[in-house]
Amino acid sequence: QVTLVESGGGSVQPGGSLRLACVATVYGNNPACLAWFRQLPGKERDGVAGIQTRGNSKYYGNYMKDRFTISKDATNNTVYLQMNGLKPEDTAVYYCAAGEGSGGYCYPNHLVFPYWGQGAQVTVSS
Repeated sequence: QVTLVESGGGSVQPGGSLRLACVATVYGNNPACLAWFRQLPGKERDGVAGIQTRGNSKYYGNYMKDRFTISKDATNNTVYLQMNGLKPEDTAVYYCAAGEGSGGYCYPNHLVFPYWGQGAQVTVSS
């Protein structure tokens, strides 16, 4: 029902910034939530942030709120992730996701996000 395409990944030095974008194409009902996840090398997928599509409530994963900001442009169904003060430990594949969330909330729990983008590599190194 939803196709997601990420862009904006790449390589950056420590302390730098990147903004990821994800365009959601909806074929049926509009999902309640859009979210960002990341998968560090050798680790499982972790939630970064989620946002409501009809509302504007935002939900952040652990240790994400200080440097990462999720936002959306409802006119073109695009969700963004602004990443500031990037650190080498932020190196990961970042995924955009869509789903209904749980109980009206959009916490970035991968179990309730059935639609996924292809992933965007973010590498932070000197």
